[in-house]
Amino acid sequence: MPIKNLYDSDTLNHFLNRVNKLTPDTQRLWGKMNVSQMMAHCTAAIEMQMGKPSANVGTLGRIIGRLVKGKVVSEKPFDKGLPTSQDLLTTTDKEFNAEKERLVATITKLCRSNPSVFENRKHPFFGKMTPHEWNMLASKHLDHHLQQFGV
Repeated sequence: MPIKNLYDSDTLNHFLNRVNKLTPDTQRLWGKMNVSQMMAHCTAAIEMQMGKPSANVGTLGRIIGRLVKGKVVSEKPFDKGLPTSQDLLTTTDKEFNAEKERLVATITKLCRSNPSVFENRKHPFFGKMTPHEWNMLASKHLDHHLQQFGV
């Protein structure tokens, strides 16, 4: 699937339609998170993009991040089972409806943002990123996890 432009109203509808297909009983096709944890994880990732502070990454993490940044913001989909930042890891049980509402609101806020607000915004691992790079990362990340749950 081509990478979606998150700053487009059709893309907002595309992702919201997929999220709205999730139910408390939706089962993962791979990975460890349940559906509520996945939604909390995706919300945390978007909130980080929107400027919510995240933990400091050590020097080694920043070096590795800059080395792999090109792969992360490319057209190539994410592989299954990639490691995630501890800041975004969700292992506790979450309430389905609350997490779904949070994710819908967060996706909506992101898609209605002016892309220029992301110019040179720093990612904890990848450093400064352009609006296009942020779009690639967020769109691929959402798509990856929605596919993980078959929607």
